[in-house]
Amino acid sequence: MFVYLVSLQHHNNITLHPPQINPGKTLIAKAIAHESGATFFSISSSSLNSKWVGEGEKLVRTLFAVARYHAPSVVFIDEVDSMLTQRKADEDGADRKMKTEFLVQTDPAGNEREGRVLLIGATNRPMDLDDAARRRFVKRLYIPLPDQAAREALMRNLLDKNKNNLSEEEITKLSHATEGYSGADLKALCSDAAMGPIRDLGKKALKVRESNVKPITYKHFKSSLQSMNPSVAKSDLVDYIEWNNAYGNNK
Repeated sequence: MFVYLVSLQHHNNITLHPPQINPGKTLIAKAIAHESGATFFSISSSSLNSKWVGEGEKLVRTLFAVARYHAPSVVFIDEVDSMLTQRKADEDGADRKMKTEFLVQTDPAGNEREGRVLLIGATNRPMDLDDAARRRFVKRLYIPLPDQAAREALMRNLLDKNKNNLSEEEITKLSHATEGYSGADLKALCSDAAMGPIRDLGKKALKVRESNVKPITYKHFKSSLQSMNPSVAKSDLVDYIEWNNAYGNNK
């Protein structure tokens, strides 16, 4: 996962530290907004698209106008590559105009409007981002997959509110067995393992009270691990590292 940052006009003094437990993209953006005391805007590319010609660029202008009005503010755009893909000759005119307007609004050098706005974009496809858009995001941070310590902390957090009898050693063993798993993969794994006691009940599951359901065990996790693989391919990780070496700020 890559996180891009660009400051429009003056910004609060924000110190970024590498996340210790590799949180989700939106959580990173929310944390930045909270620590800087800024208004938080979470935008998806679909909310800026319209079937009406000229409406897309108008929505982009409105977004940044509102963000400046409520400054200091943080604007977070998830999957930013879907909106700012490489421009092509046969591209739809409306999409090209919206991208152009976005680039105009995010140009710190030519932007004379008052306000303190920090724009954050996140993507899992950094290589698909338009070159001009990539240059706008002056900070490009690669958030790698969680390491063993992070996976262990994530699993402890996910299991905290679930009845289980896993020992400390078993949780540590699972953190080693889930190498290459993302945070979403770990959540899916824990959810699947949590269904293990229900599966053990079979047809009785509809009649048993929640308080009588047995706790999650290491056996349930082993069973779930056999049917679940990491969602991120090793070849993708190689591409991410190469892109980060070429354009990233945390090599």
